[in-house]
Amino acid sequence: MKPMLPTYRDDAPKGTDWLFEPKFDGFRAILTLSKHHISLISRNGKELLPQFPEIEAFINSILPNIEKELPLVFDGELVWLENPYKSNFMQMQWRGRLRNVELITKAATLSPCTLLAFDLLQIKGKSIMDLPYVKRKSLLFGFGQKQKLPLLPEPMHDARIQLVPNSETFDFIKEQILLHDGEGIVAKNAQSSWQEGKRTENWYKLKNWRTVTCFITALDKENKYLTCGVYKADEIVKIGQVKNGIQPSEKEIIRTLVKNNAHSEDDRYYFMDPSLCISVHFLHAYDQDHLREPQFDRFVLDQVPQNCTWEAFTTAQYTFPETVTVTSPDKPIWELSTQTVTKVDYLQYLRIISSWFLPFLQNRSLTSIRYPHGVLGGERFFQKNVPEYAPDFVKTVLESDHEAILCNDLQTLLWLGNQLAIEFHTPFQKSGKIMPDELVLDLDPPGHGHFHLAIKAALIIKGTLDTLNLSAFVKTSGNRGLQVHIPLPADVFSYNDTRMFTEFLGDYITGAYPDDFTTERMIKKRGTRLYLDFVQHHEGKTLIAPYSPRGNNFAGVATPLYWDELQDHIQITDYTILTVPERIRKLGCPFAEMEKARSQQPFGEVLAFLKQNRLKPHQN
Repeated sequence: MKPMLPTYRDDAPKGTDWLFEPKFDGFRAILTLSKHHISLISRNGKELLPQFPEIEAFINSILPNIEKELPLVFDGELVWLENPYKSNFMQMQWRGRLRNVELITKAATLSPCTLLAFDLLQIKGKSIMDLPYVKRKSLLFGFGQKQKLPLLPEPMHDARIQLVPNSETFDFIKEQILLHDGEGIVAKNAQSSWQEGKRTENWYKLKNWRTVTCFITALDKENKYLTCGVYKADEIVKIGQVKNGIQPSEKEIIRTLVKNNAHSEDDRYYFMDPSLCISVHFLHAYDQDHLREPQFDRFVLDQVPQNCTWEAFTTAQYTFPETVTVTSPDKPIWELSTQTVTKVDYLQYLRIISSWFLPFLQNRSLTSIRYPHGVLGGERFFQKNVPEYAPDFVKTVLESDHEAILCNDLQTLLWLGNQLAIEFHTPFQKSGKIMPDELVLDLDPPGHGHFHLAIKAALIIKGTLDTLNLSAFVKTSGNRGLQVHIPLPADVFSYNDTRMFTEFLGDYITGAYPDDFTTERMIKKRGTRLYLDFVQHHEGKTLIAPYSPRGNNFAGVATPLYWDELQDHIQITDYTILTVPERIRKLGCPFAEMEKARSQQPFGEVLAFLKQNRLKPHQN
């Protein structure tokens, strides 16, 4: 079955008969389900299930529940979700190129893809393609609600089929696309039928274009592609090539200009010095020197090549809604050996990581550490109170002595990022609660050269917790140590309960390894031993949140790890704002199962045992 295709246009159609959906950048696919057959066919007629076994595995898990609805046919987009409104196309390309079964299985397990269903074509074996789109959408959402599928894409959800919502309001979807850096919007006529293989004007696609002003450096003699560049300091850097969008009348003008002004040529190219500036639309930049879907926009005759800079190109790659004001986007925040990290780079890190970061900030009073002049500037201060100039969308909660910020959404996260809040610290309980919902063990080595002690301590703790059947998760502090998280059911255990456990654990570890570990609070008495900072777990205290950056010189990130990664060769400096996004794309989130583990912890049984036996050592 060939999919129905939208027609491109620059602006949204007018009238009340249109509904609007986010457009995702992935692999278009038709999913067909029957009792004895599953197929996922690409736009080019290729079976995708061997490349994406996670989709088939999920379907098999729900088949008994949907048997009465079969056969079913869905139209959708196969994606790797970065956030509710954006797929990462580079990750999809990487997955699509895998051929090794073992690598495919690993990727499907650690960092699975998702089919986003946006249309229902058949249900109970009956074709509904002739029904109006709005009716098909209603039936699709009815099916999704019955099967408890996410009605808005959720990257952290374990359902491998999720649904794409729509809106009657174009401006709402547009704002979400700009906020989440999405690909674009699809406008659909509410009364339209689904027509196999047809490019239709009942569906329109609108792209979320980024635009860069650059200069021409070369012309391909054979295929007429223009090579585009910008200045990075004094060096000319290629950013991509463009051909589409150039009008026939302009092609000959460009060819003549480049040929007549070329400083050299070879068998394939004419080469010219920077002089002719053009404006180019694109969806995103990737692989250093490629633009996705580049489109020639216009000549920029009033621009000089010296103003076509790498900094301007970097800023142009990202879109933000009007509600998120970005000031000084090219301000340097970190100076690393490989690059200068600017404010807009930092904001993009926050946006990329938001689906994994925000759950750990949700409904927790925030303490941030702000660096008003960037980490390079040195000055920093803690902020607990919401400032008077905070926008209305920033949610707050009244604590005993201050009004605290709740960083519950991407808008607030980006606003904080623009204020150069670099570190995000949260308490161990949610706002309005007095009991912790996690216990965190902070392992603080005496310096960066002693990270191996943190690894040793974490593995000892893991072994101890395993004997107690307690699930635990480990992350780097982003600075020099490790932190072990033990999730607890909410509203059950007090800080006195958790203190009893940490005292037991601290006594056990320091007693068994007195030369390596200590609970001594005075730094000068610790020597070269690692400090087990268990007293930090207390009401009123905070800890760095998972995926929060740190204000150090290597742009460290508090990074969740898998336990089997704790090996001597790893370094704390491996985990930075430059490396963590790609790590998530390839390995997923090691904390993904934390919520599931929370309700299954036998912590009460462990406490009962400790209470029963805690006096015996003193009685012997």
